[in-house]
Amino acid sequence: MPKYFDMLMEDVRLREGLKACMNCGVCTGVCPAAEFYNYDPRQIVSIVQTRDDEAIEELLRSDTIWFCGECMSCRPRCPRGNTPGYVIQALRTLSQKTGLFVESEKGRQQLALKRTVGDNILQTGYCLVPRRIRPELHPEQGTVWRWIFDNHEDIYTRFSPAYNRSGAGALRRMDEGALEELRRIFDVSGGTEMFETIERHSDRKAREMGYDGATDEYMMRTFTENSGYEHE
Repeated sequence: MPKYFDMLMEDVRLREGLKACMNCGVCTGVCPAAEFYNYDPRQIVSIVQTRDDEAIEELLRSDTIWFCGECMSCRPRCPRGNTPGYVIQALRTLSQKTGLFVESEKGRQQLALKRTVGDNILQTGYCLVPRRIRPELHPEQGTVWRWIFDNHEDIYTRFSPAYNRSGAGALRRMDEGALEELRRIFDVSGGTEMFETIERHSDRKAREMGYDGATDEYMMRTFTENSGYEHE
């Protein structure tokens, strides 16, 4: 099996994002996530530069690589032209491919992301649509959202007559030809394979944790679980 650094180097984002880091810490100084979380992009880049397999694997198993908001504030500020955000993206992808993402609380949330935003895209053509935003996943919306969810057809057709219907207009229903083309793009680009990988490793981890596979109950746990330690 190739070393983790070699596998990372197959990702163009790693090659573009890590050129000549001198560990000055400017990226950490401007990073919004570093202000609110126990997160240090300078340290992550430093670990990757060591090419140490054990240290990189620890990153791939950790919550740390999932704290980045991908705002790319680090990109224009680095005096050496590095982009720590790209390094993080490459680490996340490798963590998903190797299945190590399921070893961390934040990493396991990839299943919830895949089943909400990912499946929405493939099934509707939209990242989010009102009729598929489940109230139990968003208690912060309060009781009003349940009413909106239950009455979405009546409510949203007042804003857009095309809502959930074929034809032109906002929130229209995508025709099957467009959806099929979108699915082919996912097939060719590797998106479908990545989704299947996330499901497969999530199912394995769910069984290790005592669930009957990656059930809806397990997905809800990944979506809502928050130990809070990342703020320490």
